[in-house]
Parts: sequence; C-alpha cells; structure tokens
Amino acid sequence: MIGLGASMTSSSSTAAVLDSGAVWLPSDESSLEAWYRFNTGITLNGSDVSAWADSSSNSFNMVQADADEQPAFSAGVLTFDPSSDPQNLQSSSTITLNGAFVVGFKINPAASNVVVMGSNSVNNEMFKLLDNTSTEKIRVKNDSGVVDFQLSSGTVLDDAYWVISRDGSNNVTAFKDGSAVAASQILSGTFDINAIGVRNSDTNPYNGTMKEVVIFKGATSTALINNVSSRLSGL
Repeated sequence: MIGLGASMTSSSSTAAVLDSGAVWLPSDESSLEAWYRFNTGITLNGSDVSAWADSSSNSFNMVQADADEQPAFSAGVLTFDPSSDPQNLQSSSTITLNGAFVVGFKINPAASNVVVMGSNSVNNEMFKLLDNTSTEKIRVKNDSGVVDFQLSSGTVLDDAYWVISRDGSNNVTAFKDGSAVAASQILSGTFDINAIGVRNSDTNPYNGTMKEVVIFKGATSTALINNVSSRLSGL
C-alpha cells in the first residue's frame, strides 16, 4: 500500500513500434516538451494524486496541494470528479507552444463541456470537449482565436485517444482514434498550458478518467502523429 506522499513509478508495456522493430517512446524525440506518462511519476496522498511528474527532461511537473482537488488513482488511471471540487493538476511553469506542435492524450470523459488541459492563469487557453445542442466537437482555443472541430461520427464521451497538431503554416488538425475528425483549420498565436483538468480560473473542470498526456514542441510530421497515436491506442 502506498501512503501519504509516496511515489510510484513504472513503465507502460505498450508503445508504438517503428519500422526498424525498435520500441518507440516519446522520449526518442528531441521535440518532446512534456510527458505525463501512464502509470509513471505518480505521487500519492493516500489513493489520490498529489503530483504527476513530467517524464521529459523539462520538469513541467503537475502538482496539486489541495487534497479536495486531487484526482483519484487506481491501476495507472487518474479519475477526475468535479462534483465537489474542480479536481486538477497544475505546473508552476507554463508550457508555451508558439509554433508547430503535437499534443496527445488518452481519456474517457464522463461529461462534456470540460477542459482536458489549458492555462489556469491566462484566459481562453484550452483544449475542450463540447456538446452544444447535439453538436459534438473539440475546441482548440488560444490568444489568437478559436477553432472547433465537429465530429462526423461518435461522441466526445467515447473512451478515445486524441492527437492535436499544428504545422509550420498554422494548420491545426484534430485526430480522434487515429482519424482526422474534420478538415484542418488555421489558428496562429501561442498556446499556454500549465494545468490538466481546468482552465482559468478553475473553470470547466474535467470529469472522467485520464491515462496519458504528451506534448511535442516545434515539430510535427505524419510519422510523429502516427507514433503518438499508436502508443496511445495501446494504453
């Protein structure tokens, strides 16, 4: 049993495989900015998460000192329940995405109109799941504007893995379970990320489970998107 302030670290046994047959990991990429790895780097306060360490070399560790706002943990899975408090994790440093990027996460939401990650110090910076009048979509918003990607099938409440990418020409694409949900859209500007599970200020708290979040900065490619998708699909 892991008690107050204890830490547990293990590695996922599932990952994407490259053509060479080597096991691919996000840490193989020089563009890796932050990696909240499945069942790894978790510090527990009883059975709740007080910290999720960044498995990259950049130390964007996500923490939560308020016990009422700590997500639950079991078998590698974080469960966020905002029924009493907006459960979330936050970093003292901000991840700044001002060019090309790839963001991936494996989640199983229990409600819509929730933020998977964003900034809890700057307004309107978020990756948000929406269900407005039966229109299922994922919203990507930053200091320059907002783009919504409407799902052609399925729902934002599916147990799914998502990959959001932006290329050097500011074309943003949202992928769900390995397929683009809609055509790419243009969105320039900077994304600020320092929180998992909320946006400023403790708004639209995430409700559901989460296994992994990974962020790459300054690069995007079909190979990278495919590798991230393959890894997340196996979690």
